[in-house]
Amino acid sequence: MSEQKTARTGGEILVDALRIHGVKTAFCVPGESFLAVIDALYSARDDINLIVGRQEGGVAHMAEAYGKLTGEPGVCFVTRGPGATNAAIGIHTARQDSTPLIVFVGQVARDTVSREAWQEIDYRQMYGGIAKWADQIDDVRRIPEFINRAFHIATAGRPGPVVLAIPEDMLTEMASVADTPRYQRVAYHPGPQAMTQLQQMLAGAKQPLVMLGGGGWSRQASEGIARFAENFGLPVICSFRRQDLFDNRHPNYAGEAGLGINPKLADRIRKADLILAIGPRLGETTTMAYTLLQVPKPAQRLVHVHLDPNELGHVYHANLAIHAGMAEFAGELAALPKPAATPWREWTAAACQDYVDNCKHTPVARGVDMGEVMQHLRETLPADSIITNGAGNYTIWVQRFYQYRGFRTQLAPSSGTMGYGVPAAIAAKLVHPERTVVCFAGDGCFLMNGQELATAVQYKLNIIFVVVNNGMYGSIRMHQEKEYPERVHATALTNPDFAALAQSYGALGMLCERTEDFAAAFEKARNAGKPALIEVRTDPDLLTPRATVASLRAAAKG
Repeated sequence: MSEQKTARTGGEILVDALRIHGVKTAFCVPGESFLAVIDALYSARDDINLIVGRQEGGVAHMAEAYGKLTGEPGVCFVTRGPGATNAAIGIHTARQDSTPLIVFVGQVARDTVSREAWQEIDYRQMYGGIAKWADQIDDVRRIPEFINRAFHIATAGRPGPVVLAIPEDMLTEMASVADTPRYQRVAYHPGPQAMTQLQQMLAGAKQPLVMLGGGGWSRQASEGIARFAENFGLPVICSFRRQDLFDNRHPNYAGEAGLGINPKLADRIRKADLILAIGPRLGETTTMAYTLLQVPKPAQRLVHVHLDPNELGHVYHANLAIHAGMAEFAGELAALPKPAATPWREWTAAACQDYVDNCKHTPVARGVDMGEVMQHLRETLPADSIITNGAGNYTIWVQRFYQYRGFRTQLAPSSGTMGYGVPAAIAAKLVHPERTVVCFAGDGCFLMNGQELATAVQYKLNIIFVVVNNGMYGSIRMHQEKEYPERVHATALTNPDFAALAQSYGALGMLCERTEDFAAAFEKARNAGKPALIEVRTDPDLLTPRATVASLRAAAKG
């Protein structure tokens, strides 16, 4: 620890702590409750880039996406009451996606606490159920301690969100305090006995599958898994919205377990005799509502590897449970000697072929063909391009027909939150300005955080936004047609002219109504030198690549 001899304000102590812990970028919507921090960030502007957004839900998602991309905690500041409640969506996403995130909330002055002062909320109670830690710093001298603990908690075990309330009067108080050193992650290594048992289980398998997912990954971990899969000839699948953990062009890749899962892959998971689940929680979406693996004891032999020991045995009883970090476990796997025999080679080849066949789209008769759009992008985009999206049926085309070719080329919420794609794309372009960033958003999804297009323009981030417009909340309409066919209510949308809206922000805006016009529009967007939006209008009858409104109504009639 370094002793500071000179007195500093609480805001200065906090910002100095952020610098020590390696923060290079922070996100905020300004509020008077933390003006002392903003002033300290002004003095630190050469070290910390402060990105100002237009709504707290947007900046919380920017910070969450930043945490996903970098592995370091994303940091955002929001004001009390309304600002904090807006930010809750990003905190929830960080929780379900296992992303390191630290949210600072400006709080009322300490002498007004518990009086329901203006915009006052008890953040310990509000966020206690979704944050890994929610607390309030009441003593200016303890700021370094609290910040140090926040970084350790956000990154330890299963990464996740931390919320710290910072009373405005505490931030202006002066103190001479010692700073803490930069935080360090604690590594969790698999034991030799567990690795020996895993080798024995692999040796006895005939139809094994590797499933990747969850948080805490690094490029090193992904590369180690790839070496292991190659050495053992194993088929690899990724959990929902974690497709970039394994090169989708690899001959061992077998697809994604998530919404719109390939029926052949679902059948293969059920028929597997050994599943090596590395990282995923094995949640509802990845397991098709807990049907691919029986609860609590799967029919398949299960090896479950996770960063958090509390997740092991939480839903599923594994034959072998291993508490380990992703990089540490992948390193042990990559070092395993090649087996003398791998009787599942044909099983792996067939699994990959099923995936390749599933990438072929059926042409559509009306509107822009999203299958054709995705094929064009997977054939023309650089391998390191970053694709972002939020939630909605439009995402099924993205995750089924695009191929992710490198670590952290996909930013999408496993929590299924709408409005994620636009702010995530902003974070991606800030972290990797040299890479192509493409955001997909449905018409409903885009308007939940479309105001952040102004942020992209302000910071000159030449992101390409593709708004898929079918005039409805598509995923809800799909469920509505399944459960209450032909009783359409509350799912239709009257939309603005998205191209004109983009132009009003200062971005390039284009409308695409024919599939054959998309390639030229996209090339124009790539060369625009500023944010560009392409509105593509699709057939509202086409709900997913496998379902239409007409087909669901016919099925309902029997």
